[in-house]
Amino acid sequence: MNKPKIWLSSPHMGGKEQEFVKEAFDTNWVAPLGPNVDGLEKDLEQYTGAKQAAALSSGTSAIHLALIMLGVKAGDYVLCQSFTFSASANPIAYQGAIPVFIDSEKDTWNMSPEYLEKAILACMDGSVESRIQIPDSRQEILKARKPKAIIPVHLYGVPAKMDEIMAIAAKYDIPVIEDAAEALGATINGKACGTFGQLGVLSFNGNKIITTSGGGALISDDEAMIKQSRFLATQARDNAPHYQHSHIGYNYRMSNITAGIGRGQMLVLNDRVAQRRYNYEFYKKALAGYAGISFVAELPGAFANRWLTCILVDPSKTNGKTREDIRIALEKENIECRPLWKPMHLQPVFAGAPFYGDGTSEKLFEDGLCLPSGSNLTDEDLNRVVDAIKAVLN
Repeated sequence: MNKPKIWLSSPHMGGKEQEFVKEAFDTNWVAPLGPNVDGLEKDLEQYTGAKQAAALSSGTSAIHLALIMLGVKAGDYVLCQSFTFSASANPIAYQGAIPVFIDSEKDTWNMSPEYLEKAILACMDGSVESRIQIPDSRQEILKARKPKAIIPVHLYGVPAKMDEIMAIAAKYDIPVIEDAAEALGATINGKACGTFGQLGVLSFNGNKIITTSGGGALISDDEAMIKQSRFLATQARDNAPHYQHSHIGYNYRMSNITAGIGRGQMLVLNDRVAQRRYNYEFYKKALAGYAGISFVAELPGAFANRWLTCILVDPSKTNGKTREDIRIALEKENIECRPLWKPMHLQPVFAGAPFYGDGTSEKLFEDGLCLPSGSNLTDEDLNRVVDAIKAVLN
């Protein structure tokens, strides 16, 4: 008999979501926008401390709008963390801009402040040209200029070194788009991830710590930017009795029904964070005696939401057992897991893009594995995962 599936990170409803959705149906607010969208935006503002929030169709759309708000256009440089999901970088290409990828540091696995500054200087003095190979047709746009934006990511819910990143951004007067898609509920010295940069991005995809089935949000203390992003996200319709458009707009707003799911999920967000952190501690304690298995820690003052618990496997200390050995063994036990993100500078779609680093993210990808981390996992589930890992290591 097949063993029950253990998922990597499945949706976990709290019980109140259907009440908000039912209200939407009862009042016939099934079209985009409505009271639930307004309510979710207020909930996010209150939870994060941001002055304004715009509920959108995805975290990707939030990054795209953030780039537009900052005036990113074709040929501009945008500095982006390489070790991340493609959604962090794809909107740069939407704008015709040039992604300049920054390696990770070993402490949090997030954007390296050291290589961030090196990349900024290379962009500003034009030396970035000598580091890449691109078609001749684009060479003319690769010249000395200050980057238009920086996109750090709080990977797997672990806060990045935002104090250092923001200090560098301020030094060169470059705005920051903070990708907190995986980090709702994470903080640094009590301040919510997503509120350090000029604009912050959240995601409510189906596997995130809370979900609206699909959706995201853009948050900021800049009310004018959020107001403009809402305008562009609703097809940029001018204030006229007929359909008139003076700007290119997008269909990026969240529906009132999915926002209802989000309002119910916000009620249990702190519980979800607590359970994800419990999973991390469970795995860490259970595997503490095994050489070659390590976890990413929190820096002083940081509070991770531990969206996904990840391990690094060092074959030189595990008698040759690799990340792949464990991943395949878990799959055979009907346990979903996956390697860490493949860095963007290694992705075929971004071949030839500038990259600054020392190979840290490549090593993380080679040795890293995401373990099942859902807030609905039981101790029995967690023990099953641990037993399967131990069977490989033993």
